[in-house]
Amino acid sequence: MPAYDDSNIFARILRGEIPNDTVLETEHTLVFRDIRPQAPVHVLVIPKGAYVSYDDFAANAPDAEIVDFHRALAQATRELGVALDGGQGFRAITNAGEHGVQEVPHFHMHILGGRDMGRMVQPG
Repeated sequence: MPAYDDSNIFARILRGEIPNDTVLETEHTLVFRDIRPQAPVHVLVIPKGAYVSYDDFAANAPDAEIVDFHRALAQATRELGVALDGGQGFRAITNAGEHGVQEVPHFHMHILGGRDMGRMVQPG
């Protein structure tokens, strides 16, 4: 696992050095709008702890942080109108490492919705 780089953009957002369009904030999680949205709804869900990727987060975060992250994600999907209990669904994506084309080395999950997202991976 690569070492966490606390100069990454999400760490800087969490420290208040870079502004964001916050949708929801909890004790352990921040949800904010993506600056280059790829769908009508496109938010990023990030833990406030220093985790590089989903596998790092799942293996090393305390239970309270893991639960908070997933509950915040669920709350945000409801508030944004894409949860299945009022919307038509969403796509949740996380990227890890070089082959996953991870651009920011801080675990984050993209929530995209508000339209049909199409096939995730094209055949071939």
